[in-house]
Amino acid sequence: MNQVYRFSPTKERVRENYLAVLDRIQAAASRSARLSSGIQLLGVTKYVDNSVARWLVELGCNQLAESRPQILWEKAAALADLPVQWHLIGHLQRNKAKRTLEIVSTMHSLDSARILEQIQQDTLKREIPLQLLLEINISGTPEKTGMLAAEAAVLLEQWVNKSHEFSNLAVVGLMGMGTLDGGPSRTRRDFESLRELRDDWAGRFGIPLRELSMGMSDDFEIAIEEGATMVRLGSTLFADN
Repeated sequence: MNQVYRFSPTKERVRENYLAVLDRIQAAASRSARLSSGIQLLGVTKYVDNSVARWLVELGCNQLAESRPQILWEKAAALADLPVQWHLIGHLQRNKAKRTLEIVSTMHSLDSARILEQIQQDTLKREIPLQLLLEINISGTPEKTGMLAAEAAVLLEQWVNKSHEFSNLAVVGLMGMGTLDGGPSRTRRDFESLRELRDDWAGRFGIPLRELSMGMSDDFEIAIEEGATMVRLGSTLFADN
């Protein structure tokens, strides 16, 4: 697949960016009385080619994420010699589910009962459970992807009632994005709302929703302060100027 990439950093720049990000994660964790070891850094590689993604893994970041299944397939094949765990953070179409789910360890974008049914069919023979996160439209704005909270609660209840039938799957948390408008205070409220939803549902449905996938390059420090366990970073890691 022909792909135009946004960044072409040097190997040294990737190293500098990566170390700076680790420092920022550590500082944000300290501000919220947390351990940085409880925060997983996902390198979003859609901005760079295979060689640059490889440099990041060689530095120690073996959790990589892609939003488009076709690009994920291509990158996973190119980096097959490395111990990468792949995360899907974008929408999954049913006709791309089987091939994609053979590659990923975690899907962050479960957004409908229909796609859950497809996932259940396509992972029946999976030995290591696929980790699933419900994608929540925190702000409720129509331009954002994900389920509204009420829809997600219904899906989660249905899952809990049938989860014993699917040992190949595990719903482990929630994913969401902060609102683009409104500044840092609005972003913080969005992340706080997602954390509160997670805490409420974990208690109500009796399942350990341990993961909160929230925070990208512009707002990951706020997300960490509000409880993120996974941050999805692309441009901050790969900026070349």
